[in-house]
Amino acid sequence: MKSNLKERLKNGESILGTMVTTFDNPEISKILKVCGFDYFVIDCEHGSIDYGSVAAILSMAREVGIAAIIRIPEVKREVVLKYMEMGATGLLLPNTDTVEQAQLLVTYAKYSPLGNRGVSLLRPHTGFEPVNNAVEYMNRLNEKTILMVQIESPEGVENVEKMLDIEGIDAAFIGPNDLSQSMGIMGQYKNPDFIVAVDHVILSAKEKGKYAGIHLNTVDALQPWLDKGMKINLCANEVIYMMTAAREVMDKIKK
Repeated sequence: MKSNLKERLKNGESILGTMVTTFDNPEISKILKVCGFDYFVIDCEHGSIDYGSVAAILSMAREVGIAAIIRIPEVKREVVLKYMEMGATGLLLPNTDTVEQAQLLVTYAKYSPLGNRGVSLLRPHTGFEPVNNAVEYMNRLNEKTILMVQIESPEGVENVEKMLDIEGIDAAFIGPNDLSQSMGIMGQYKNPDFIVAVDHVILSAKEKGKYAGIHLNTVDALQPWLDKGMKINLCANEVIYMMTAAREVMDKIKK
């Protein structure tokens, strides 16, 4: 991996990315790199980007040196293994409510002794280069791979401390739509109950020496959480950026 997010986080940096939801051309990796993003998340939960397209995007990301994380649809061995073999920088598990779900993510994504990831070393994640010392390589990849649990329910908030106790889980990431929906306050991000829940996740991450993040669509919405110490965040997605710029042009022309 040319872009080590975990090393940058350990150095105290604040990492900003965006989400890729629709455009499955591998050049999206290069475009986002040129725009200055630190990383991006390919949404394979809500999105329809297939395995082949994801593999091509990840290949380009590795070539240009931008980190790429996959939001997986569910924590199943086949799903996790395929994306890791493609060379993903890490994984984001949506709707993580329990310690058991978080542990499964580590089990499937990390090599022994942390997990039980299947071993195949002539794959995109090695760049098809020969691996002379398999154990050394596997340990190095275990260290570089970033795993995030997405907190999207009161149950997830309640269990976040125990999740972050798991070796191999690096960050707790807030999904604000689903969290607010599950709390019965959909979209009310300034609601005191929502703020208390997110603050608990932030504090838990700090106490465990790990990281917290959130996905919001504007800088103004994101800034308060940056100020509170969230370190690995997402702003908007490629469709929002395209449509916002296009609408601005059309509005100006029509005026």
